[in-house]
Amino acid sequence: MPGTVLLLAASPAGKGCLVDAASVLPVLAAVPPAVLSGTDTANVVELADPLEPQAVLTRLRAAAGTPGPLTVFVTGQLQLDRRQRLPHLALARTTPATVRYTGLPWHWIREELRLRASGSTTLFLDLHADAEAWEWLRANPLDSGRNNAVYGRVAPPPSSRRSVAVPAYMKAVATILRSGLRPAVEQLHQQALARVGAEAYADLVLGVGAAAPGGFAPRPPYRPERPRPQTPDADRRPSGADGLEAAHRQQTTEAADPHSAISAAVRSGRHSDADALAAHHEQAAVRAHGPGSEEALHWAEVRADLAMFAGDPARSCRTWLGVAAARLAAGQAPDAPAVEAAVDRAHHQWGQVRDAAAARELGASLAELRSRVPGRRQGALDHVQRQLRQLQTQG
Repeated sequence: MPGTVLLLAASPAGKGCLVDAASVLPVLAAVPPAVLSGTDTANVVELADPLEPQAVLTRLRAAAGTPGPLTVFVTGQLQLDRRQRLPHLALARTTPATVRYTGLPWHWIREELRLRASGSTTLFLDLHADAEAWEWLRANPLDSGRNNAVYGRVAPPPSSRRSVAVPAYMKAVATILRSGLRPAVEQLHQQALARVGAEAYADLVLGVGAAAPGGFAPRPPYRPERPRPQTPDADRRPSGADGLEAAHRQQTTEAADPHSAISAAVRSGRHSDADALAAHHEQAAVRAHGPGSEEALHWAEVRADLAMFAGDPARSCRTWLGVAAARLAAGQAPDAPAVEAAVDRAHHQWGQVRDAAAARELGASLAELRSRVPGRRQGALDHVQRQLRQLQTQG
C-alpha cells in the first residue's frame, strides 16, 4: 500500500523567528519519496512557511484520511496563545500577540490523527520553543496522539536572539535518508541525535514508542497514576505536608499509592507539598528496604522530577546525581539503562542552572560521573568539561 508524507516547515517572518525552518525542505525534498515513507511508493505533500492555519489543517486532514502509512515531518517553533496558554506551531504571520489566530494549534494535529489506525502514523519533530512555551513544557506533554510514534526534539529558547537557529535534528534525519537506506525509525532517531551531538544536550528529546537513551532531557512529564512499587508505610500521613491531608484521605482504594495526591499537588502549584509527600515515602522506603533499593531510588527519581516541575534545576540535577551514584554504589553497571538515564537527566538539568556558583559545583560532580558513565552519545564528558571551563571565567 502506498504511503503518504507531509513535510511541514513553518516559522514567523521577521524578528520573531527562532529557527530557519524552511531551510530543511530542500534536503528533505532530495530524499526519494519511498525512502521518506518507508514504503514501496509514496505521495509527498510539502508546506513551506504557510500563512493560514486553516490551509495547513486542510492538508493535514487530507493526509490523515489516506489509508496507508503516514509520515509527518514538522519543523518550526512553538509558542503559547495568551488566552488559553496552549501550544501552537507558529506560522509565517504569527506574532506573540496573534498566536491564537495565526498559529496552528498543536491539538489540531492530535485530533486529525486521532482516528488513524494504531501504528500507521509516525511523526518526526524538530521544534524550537520560546521562553513561555519552554516553561509550559516543563509540566505538560506535547501530546501528539497516543496511537502515533513520535521522534525528535524540542530545543529551548536561545541564549541570544542575535542569530536564528538551524533545524539540526531534521537536517540530520534528511542527510541519513539521502543515502537511500531507511533504518528503523528508532535507529534513525538515535543516529540523528548522535549527529547533532553537543548542540542538543539541553533539548527535550522525544521518543514515544521507544526509549530515547542518550537524550539529555526530562522524561515524559511525571505520570503519577501509573503503577509504581509500593511501600509498607504508604498510607501514613506525611509529616510536613498538611496541605495534602484532604487529598490523601480521599485515597480509599488507592491508599497504598500516593502518586495521585502528588499529581494533584503539582497541578495546583503546591510543589513544596508534593515534595514533602514524596520525601516521606522515600524515607519510609529507605527504612524498609535500604537506601540502594529500587523502592527508595524510585522516590528519589520522583523528587528529581518534582524539582524540575518546580523550576529548580539545581535541586533536580543534584538529586539525579545522587540517584546515579546510589545505583553505581549498589553494584549496577555504568552502562545499565537506569544509570545512564540518571546521569543523562542530571546533565540536562545542569544545562538549565543559571547560577554560576551552583553550576560549577554541580558540574564538578557531573564531570566525575561522566568519566564513569559516558552514556550513548559521543562527547558528553567533553561538553561538561568545556562548559566548566567557561564557568571558571565567570568568577
